[in-house]
Amino acid sequence: MKLKTRLCIVFLAFTVLPIVFAGMVISMGQLFMLYRFNEFGPEVRTMVIQMLVTGVFMLFFICAALTIWVYQSILRPLGRLQEATRKIRDGNLDFTLEIDEDDEIGQLCQDFEEMRIRLKENAEEKIQYDIENKELISNISHDLKTPITAIKGYVEGIMDGVASSPEKLDKYIRTIYNKANDMDRLIDELTFYSKIDTNKIPYTFSRINVDSYFRDCAEEVGLDMESRNIELGYFNYVNEDVEVIADAEQMKRVINNIISNSVKYLDKPKGIINIRIKDVGDFIQVEIEDNGRGIAAKDLPYIFDRFYRTDASRNSSKGGSGIGLSIVRKIIEDHGGRIWATSKEGIGTEMHFVLRKYQEVRNDEQNTDRGR
Repeated sequence: MKLKTRLCIVFLAFTVLPIVFAGMVISMGQLFMLYRFNEFGPEVRTMVIQMLVTGVFMLFFICAALTIWVYQSILRPLGRLQEATRKIRDGNLDFTLEIDEDDEIGQLCQDFEEMRIRLKENAEEKIQYDIENKELISNISHDLKTPITAIKGYVEGIMDGVASSPEKLDKYIRTIYNKANDMDRLIDELTFYSKIDTNKIPYTFSRINVDSYFRDCAEEVGLDMESRNIELGYFNYVNEDVEVIADAEQMKRVINNIISNSVKYLDKPKGIINIRIKDVGDFIQVEIEDNGRGIAAKDLPYIFDRFYRTDASRNSSKGGSGIGLSIVRKIIEDHGGRIWATSKEGIGTEMHFVLRKYQEVRNDEQNTDRGR
């Protein structure tokens, strides 16, 4: 906008005034200029109107920009958050909350997404836990029914006089005894399994002589193996004074569970199980070998998982709760040891576990440590 005004100089004058200061005369001048503006009012009104219109447009533009920003940064994320909340309320956890913002609202959405992931994981774990419990109940029902049926059959045979000879009667009684032991072992596994889930396994650690302890275990197991026509070998390669810190009862459970698992899958006319105790530096290594059907290489990493079964070596038709080897791993790890397996299909399986030796600290070493 260009304003046209008329500027008229009416008067221009210059005067000199004398001033006396300290006996000296100083002169000062004054300049007077007079102006006159005409036709200025309409241009001012036009300019004010244009400024008001421009201000309104700017205000409208700012409001629109703020509205878009509020929608993009607040309302849309809150809408997605509200929709996600409805899905979770309806039990739907199979979705992903997309997050584009990096502010407080975005952080809230991120926390909500992490909560959804954890809820989904917990729900999946619960479903898997329920499936495992149902499988456990099914396995135990089957495994309890099988020996009970066998016991009833042999008892009825004795009552009906089928076991007419002392040899046959002895065979019937031994079979009944073995089936009763299987039932007792199964119930014991179930009780121990409940303690594993609640982390309430009762341990009583003490110093155990390796040679005498494992020899006693082999002799105790040997009685059962003899009745099953299975050859059991025991070989000790550690010194007689070697000791470990362990729970005698729970270590016996380890041996029994491993051997019971081997017995189930012996498929040769003459079953063989060997127990070897080796010295491996600061540890003793126990190896339990059988000549069963073996385990496929793809299944070996998972045989210590609860309820894991393979088509060949751990088929449910052989019975078993499916928790025996998982109990073994739990006990060995709680003793500070490690367990693993090697196997060749058609040849057999070897179970290995290691336990740290007990070593006394001599007095001179203790004094040296104190001095340091």
